[in-house]
Amino acid sequence: MTAAVSAPENQTTTSPARGLVCRACGAEYPLAAQHACYECFGPLEVAYDEAALARVTRAQIEAGPQNIWRYAALLPAGQDPATRVSLDPGLTPLVSAPALAERLGITAPLWVKDDSQNPTHSFKDRVVSVALTAAKELGFKRFSCASTGNLANSVAAHAARAGVPSIVFIPGDLEQGKVVMSAIYGGDLVAIDGSYDDVNRLCSELVETDEFEDTAFVNVNVRPFYAEGSKTLGYEVAEQLGWRIPAQVVIPMASGELLTKVDKAFTELVEIGLAEAPAGGWTVFGAQSAGCNPIAVALHNDTDVITPVKPTGIAKSLNIGDPAAGPYAIEAVRRTGGWMDYANDDEITAGIRLLAETTGIFAETAGGTTVAVLKKLVESGKLDPAKETVVYNTGEGLKTLDAIVDAAGPTHRIKPSLRGAREAGLLG
Repeated sequence: MTAAVSAPENQTTTSPARGLVCRACGAEYPLAAQHACYECFGPLEVAYDEAALARVTRAQIEAGPQNIWRYAALLPAGQDPATRVSLDPGLTPLVSAPALAERLGITAPLWVKDDSQNPTHSFKDRVVSVALTAAKELGFKRFSCASTGNLANSVAAHAARAGVPSIVFIPGDLEQGKVVMSAIYGGDLVAIDGSYDDVNRLCSELVETDEFEDTAFVNVNVRPFYAEGSKTLGYEVAEQLGWRIPAQVVIPMASGELLTKVDKAFTELVEIGLAEAPAGGWTVFGAQSAGCNPIAVALHNDTDVITPVKPTGIAKSLNIGDPAAGPYAIEAVRRTGGWMDYANDDEITAGIRLLAETTGIFAETAGGTTVAVLKKLVESGKLDPAKETVVYNTGEGLKTLDAIVDAAGPTHRIKPSLRGAREAGLLG
């Protein structure tokens, strides 16, 4: 990554990233648009200069902007504000949820990290800001992705803000709200007759063609940088809790990468002395839809082997049938003593309503999945109700109205008169 020219006092213009490293065999590569290891074809992730990370202070972060770029010294790109391709997401609310805790029998503090408050109303704004900032520094001229919806929304919006062409690829049966929200920004929107896994496969082929050599696919050729943006969800929770790690977190899983990166963020903060770990460490829990649950099923079957599935069900944002980071999510859950579970469509709908009724947060189906699984984890005794817990809501319910429309509507329908109100029992 290139260095920048100027920065505020106590800020750095140099990336702390030292290269890419294979998560499977440990082979190292320079920072580039590469996502797979040439030695074993394992996935690559960003490796950092530990000394550079250790120089970061709480004061430096707290003096930064009110968005994810306050953590620029811990990220692989974007140290120079002039290089950023960003909608400036982040610092979303960490909402205290005592009524939800009471309904579920949780006695310790319960929090909801509400990432529906980002610019395009999902956590994907975080990963896209980091990925496209890296893509710009690497010289790409067009932005793209394979998406279940939220990622396409974010890439199209970022491209529009930056004045860069975009082409995003989605399954043809996506929720209409997400289709419109991708199309409105004016880039190319390609609907594929197939599942997300079909879309992703096509994008992996397109990225190798001459016609797409100048195109950054955020979750293909610049995926290592994209994945690092998820760490900011861990950084923010720790900072918002007074620089301490919560004892338990419940995270929705599609590819499984969000879960691994939140855990990575907690690890980094503790190792460099920015945050305090709870006694006994933290525990990570994963949530999937019953219509697409290959990671959770593998854990339940005590294996690391993920058997791909054909996704079904209403939680389309979680419908990745062949999740690339599944084995790494399982490792994180096992290492921290956590668990994974899944919820069916009725449970997801009930989870959306429960969250809304107790916190005033209207989540999309991924959030409903997380709340439904939280309920199951408490009931099964897997999650300790006496330990502080954070659950992650990753998207806005207005994007997935079809999933809830039959379960939410007028409680009364009356004529416009006092008599009508009285007959309906509204006047006692």
